[in-house]
Amino acid sequence: MTSSHSKTARASTIRIAAAVIRDDGGRLLLVRKRGTTVFMQAGGKIEPGELPTAALARELREELGVAVDPAAAFHLGSFSAPAANEPDTCVEAELFELSIIGEPVPAAEIEEMIWLNPELASGMDLAPLTADIVLPRYGRQP
Repeated sequence: MTSSHSKTARASTIRIAAAVIRDDGGRLLLVRKRGTTVFMQAGGKIEPGELPTAALARELREELGVAVDPAAAFHLGSFSAPAANEPDTCVEAELFELSIIGEPVPAAEIEEMIWLNPELASGMDLAPLTADIVLPRYGRQP
């Protein structure tokens, strides 16, 4: 089923702030949103006028019930990847490494949360940002 709209439509872009969070064993915290199969970094959309670190702190509080100090978030860089759950959409991600305060518990639209050993990630359904950028660059203990 094709339409003239789909051929001329351009991919849209979502600006997000995403977190690389590790436990003491080097495992990465990943989340899966309700109604999806893909695991990804915790985080979410940056609202207009919002600083990426403020968006990240808000999203982590809403999604996992954890507090973070935005000033302590280390900016890893800006990355682009296909969106995991939205067709013809790209994410422009501000990626941060940070520590969390408290024990994360899935809330809001988060269905599941895991601590992933990066060496055991093959065969998992991962978001492109996680699979193509986070794991190759930040999947090892520093």
